[in-house]
Amino acid sequence: MYDFDVIVVGGGAAGFYGAIQIAEANRNLKVAILERGKQVLSKVRVSGGGRCNVTHAEFDPGALTKNYPRGEKELLGPFHTHCTGDVVAFFEDRNVPLKIESDGRMFPVSDTSASIIDCFLNETKNLGIQLLKNSPVTDLKPLNNEEAGNEGGWRVFSAKKEYVAKKLLLTTGSNQKIWNILSRLGHNIIAPVPSLFTFNIKDPRISGIQGLSSHAAVEVVPRKLSKEISISLRSNAAKRRALTSEGPLLITHWGMSGPAILKLSAWGARDLNAYEYKFKIRINWLPDYHRDGVLSHLQEIKAVEPKKTILRTKAVEIPRRLWINLVQASGISRDMQWAAASAKDMERLTEQLTQSIFTVEGKSTFKEEFVTAGGVDLKEVNFKTFESKKHPHLYFAGEIINVDAITGGFNFQNAWTGAYIAAQAIASAFD
Repeated sequence: MYDFDVIVVGGGAAGFYGAIQIAEANRNLKVAILERGKQVLSKVRVSGGGRCNVTHAEFDPGALTKNYPRGEKELLGPFHTHCTGDVVAFFEDRNVPLKIESDGRMFPVSDTSASIIDCFLNETKNLGIQLLKNSPVTDLKPLNNEEAGNEGGWRVFSAKKEYVAKKLLLTTGSNQKIWNILSRLGHNIIAPVPSLFTFNIKDPRISGIQGLSSHAAVEVVPRKLSKEISISLRSNAAKRRALTSEGPLLITHWGMSGPAILKLSAWGARDLNAYEYKFKIRINWLPDYHRDGVLSHLQEIKAVEPKKTILRTKAVEIPRRLWINLVQASGISRDMQWAAASAKDMERLTEQLTQSIFTVEGKSTFKEEFVTAGGVDLKEVNFKTFESKKHPHLYFAGEIINVDAITGGFNFQNAWTGAYIAAQAIASAFD
């Protein structure tokens, strides 16, 4: 009656990792991966500029969870079960050693995602896992008692064929069609919104200095929302942290990017969506200093170097071209000397350095990394097994559930961990 013991829907990172772990844990199981397209592992292929940012060199489960705007609490237990070191060991055991870069990101030593893809394809072949491409799933139905007795299972409808499996692992990422099916099956789907995006900003202070990077602290300036949106957010008001971030900020042709902006976009994914991506940010280009400290420093320079031109001095540790733009934005002329600067001039310059306000008018996708916040409600997932609390024999892994992370390999780590734990639960059910 059963075509497969286990069907994995989704030929991405979590799907392959889960299928391999299932087949390794129980060699007698008949396992298949259903992939909707003609290519598998497409996100793995483009990750990290084609090098595949496999994970991040954070080996402490508690510290690791701090990189997940959604899922921080739920992932603590799973990370104690299967964490970064386990993923490193998995690939090294298969002759794909990983390396750590200066920012903590981990890549294959080969510097190509092909190493990861070849590893997965070789393992599925060696383990006898069937890979069924061009098989988009159109519906899922649990077997009734007449069909399955006490064994249970699922009927999987694809564009090509209908399959029956005892266990089902869904690793379809941000696939709206699968979310719609799960919604019909009674699961609550948290509406998806973009995460990990850059800010579109047109401003003379950053014009002509594309490619420049500077360490900065960034804060979203709260704005009033419509009554309906305010009500929807109010229930989480106590839990929501201030939308602030610190790190390298990259000035681009379209506005701002870099870790400081990307972290802010991830933590603020829902609020910024409610703002329709039109809001203001406040930037402190000298995050180690507060406003009064910077003003005092500028006043000292004025006293010591009165005859020097302000524009050419670069009194603080920021890139020179940024200093010039901020000085000019303060209303200070190109040839003004420190001695001629009024108290108002000094205050305006201090404000530009520590409290610059920029207007964001939209977003852009960060490289090829399209990540969404949303998915299966975390309350409906058993994080000891990653099994659905609504339906037995149904498991999840990866971005299909409402978990997402900042950039740096953390989204893949969620996929590896969820897939491993689901795989162990599935395999042990057949013992």
